[in-house]
Order: sequence, then structure tokens, then C-alpha cells
Amino acid sequence: MVHFTSLILATAAVVGSVAAAPSPDPNPFQGKDRHVVSSYGKKLEQTISAFEAKNDTLNAARTRTVQQSISTFTWVTSRAHLSNITTTIAEARRQKKKGKDMIVGLVLYNLPDRDCSAGESAGELQIDNDGYRLYKSQFVDKYAKLVKEAKDLSFAIVLEPDSLGNAVTNQGIEACAKATPIYEQGIAYAISKLQAANIHLYVDAAHGGWLGWADNLQPTAQVFAKVVAMAKKLNAKSKIRGYATNVSNYNAFNAKVRENYTEYSPSWDESHYASALAPYLEAEGLPSHFIIDQGRVALPGAREEWGEWCNVSPSGFGPLPSTKTDNTHVDSLVWIKPGGESDGRCGLEGAPAAGAWFDDYVQMLVKNADPPLKPTYKKA
Repeated sequence: MVHFTSLILATAAVVGSVAAAPSPDPNPFQGKDRHVVSSYGKKLEQTISAFEAKNDTLNAARTRTVQQSISTFTWVTSRAHLSNITTTIAEARRQKKKGKDMIVGLVLYNLPDRDCSAGESAGELQIDNDGYRLYKSQFVDKYAKLVKEAKDLSFAIVLEPDSLGNAVTNQGIEACAKATPIYEQGIAYAISKLQAANIHLYVDAAHGGWLGWADNLQPTAQVFAKVVAMAKKLNAKSKIRGYATNVSNYNAFNAKVRENYTEYSPSWDESHYASALAPYLEAEGLPSHFIIDQGRVALPGAREEWGEWCNVSPSGFGPLPSTKTDNTHVDSLVWIKPGGESDGRCGLEGAPAAGAWFDDYVQMLVKNADPPLKPTYKKA
């Protein structure tokens, strides 16, 4: 990925306000239970077994906590994976407690020629092979139908990780220049189709090390405004809740140590990124709400530069999903990228292809979790 930097320092004041009446657009995560993805939990059985084979009962128990009680998002990355939505809805209904609302996290990720700058996560659809039509008719339309039918659940849906980040900064890459118009049209189409009271859309906004530099903030907001305007032309009721940041990346929400490579950025952790971008979004008439992926967080000193994004080591599981963020722009911390799925054949030695299970890596995440995970021991 190509990230443009700036030597210009930017500051953004975040002004809190006290409302006299309840917000007409409340935080969709507030007060809701969260769906725990069992398919991810099944993969963690390997991790638990590996710790138990080493007589490491503490970390086995910590892994069991992730397995049984921490919510992650379900990724839907191809037409064949649309069935994941049906499975997830059925599972969420089983987990749903009487009288308690539940929110389900989903990722929509299947644009034609996706991942134009890196290629590790290239998908099934190609622009030159009727990909955009197939994306709309065979993927987005069916995705929207399945979610809209589940009116008893709420959904937080992350739209197309990394795509609009490439639209902002990577137009010098031929593949991205070609793909950007389709990215914009495709995301606008998805927004227009995924409109319902129980659906809350978060457009991916890359991360602070990519779009958070001072000279990228306004162009980022302008690209988002363009896409939302395109969606409104397709469906006048089109709206988004906000933006997802740090998806599949490694930035801390609140960095304990400011890394040297962030020196000239106002967005040196994800909380600062949300606060820095928010006024530019508001100036475009857009909402300024965020969810921040903390499923994996690099330890201080783990990276020599911000551009390191692949199986970064050492890293750990980050703060647990929570609406307690101490940032008025942030709806929730979330775990979007399931820790343990490889980013690609790069980073930590022995890494498998993107999406494959990397158990040595997830063992590291458990050991380095910050804050440490509470153990869940087997019942006697």
C-alpha cells in the first residue's frame, strides 16, 4: 500500500455537547448483546489444544474466553459465502436472550478487482469479466435481502475494507486508478440497498497511518461525501452510521507509546485519527461516528514503519469490544478481523496464505493480549 505523509501538524478540537433530549441517532451498540461467532471458536480449539499440550493451562483458559464470550465479525467475501449470513443469523437467534437486543457484526467485501494496491486479498470478481454487474445482482442484492429479512436482529456492517483508502491515495497505481470508479459506484450501490432501521453501515476508512496524515484528511472526507451522494441518487433515503477504522490492521486505539514513525501525524493512534477526521466529515455534512478494530494490536516497537501490515510480530489481542471509549466520536471498540487468520505469506516466519489459519500467530496474540485476557477454565 502507498501511504502519503505530511510534515504538517494538524490539530482538531473535539467539542462535547450536552443534549437536552435523547439523541435521534443513538449508538447502535449501546445496551445490546453481541453475537459470538462459533466458526471462529471452532478454529480456536486447535490453539487450546496446543497450549494444553505444553501444560499451559492459563493460556488455554484465556483462549477459551475468546472462544466463548468475545464477539467478532462474520466476513462475507464471495458469492459462495453468502450462506455465512444465514448461518450467522440462525446462530445469533439462538444466542439472543429474551427481552435483550442483539447486534451482529458483518463485513461486506467482494468488490471487483479488490485490494488493488497489495493483491494479497484479490477476490473472485474482475472488472473486465462483468464483475460489477455480478457484484450488484449476485452479491449485494442477495446480501441485502438476507439481512433485511432478519428484522429481529440489529446489524453493524463494514463496507469494503481498504477500498476507498486506495481511492484517496493510490491513484498513481494503474490498477487502483482503473478500479476506483467501480469501487465508488459499488460502495454507493451497497449503501443504497442496505437501508433498513436495523442496519447500521460503517464505510471502511483505512487507518490513521494511511489516511490520518494532515494532507489526507480533507480528501478522505470528500471521497466519502462523493460516495454517499452517489448512493442518495440511487435511493434518496440512503445514509450511513459512520466509518470503520483499523480493520485487519495493528494500530492501538490509545497508544501507550507514540512510535517515532508517527511523529508528524495528528493521527498517531486510532482515537486521535477519529478525532482528527471528524471535523472534516462534519464539514461535508456527514456523520462522524466510528468503530475501531482492536482484534490485533502491535506491541510498542514491533514495527519499524507504519506501512508494515502483514502478520506483524509481536502483537496481541487488543481491548475487548466495548462502548466505553472516552471518545464521543467512537461508537465502539470491536474485533472485526478474527485474530489468527493470516494476512498473507509475509510478516512472521511460516505465515500461510491470506485467510488460512496461523495457529502460532494466535498463540502469540493470546500471550500478548493487552489487557490480559481473563481465564475461563473447564468446568469440573
